[in-house]
Amino acid sequence: MSTENLNKEKSWEKLKEMVDDIKVAMMVTGLEKKPINAIPMSTKKVDEKGNIWFISMGNSEHNQNLKTNPDVHLLYSNPDDMEFMSLYGKAEITKDRAVLEDLYNPRTDNWFDGPDDPNLTAIKITPAEAYYWDTKTNKYVTLFKMGVGALTGDNKDIGEKGKLNL
Repeated sequence: MSTENLNKEKSWEKLKEMVDDIKVAMMVTGLEKKPINAIPMSTKKVDEKGNIWFISMGNSEHNQNLKTNPDVHLLYSNPDDMEFMSLYGKAEITKDRAVLEDLYNPRTDNWFDGPDDPNLTAIKITPAEAYYWDTKTNKYVTLFKMGVGALTGDNKDIGEKGKLNL
C-alpha cells in the first residue's frame, strides 16, 4: 500500500468523497474518560467549508460529553470496499432552526418529531486532522492481489493511505 499525503485541496476532496461514500461513522466522545463513548452516527452532509454535520438527541450521552469537551474522533469504515478514515476534530452543538430544517429528513430521522422536536440538535464537526486507507477496489480484488503477491513475491499496489492535510 503506497503512502500519499495529500495537499490541502486534494485532502478536502478526498475527505468529502470518503464521507459521502461511507456515510456512517463511529463518533467517539468523552476522549478524556475511560471507557470512551462510541456511537454510530449517520452523516447528514459535508458543507462547503468541509464541516461534517450530524443530527442528534440533545439529551444523549455524546451530546453531554461534547458540552464538556468538544474533542471528537470519527471513525469511518467500509470493509466491503476497503475504505477507512480516522478523523479528529472539534464539535459544536447547535439548535439553529435553519440548520435543523436543512439536515432533518422525515424518512430517515423517524425517532424525532420533526425539525420542531425540542430534543433535536445538530452537531457540526470541524476536522483538524485525518488519516485514510483506500484500496480503490473491493475487498475481493484486494485479497486476490495480496494472494498473488504472496505467491510471486511481488509487492502488489493494493491502494493508498495517507494523511489528509486539512
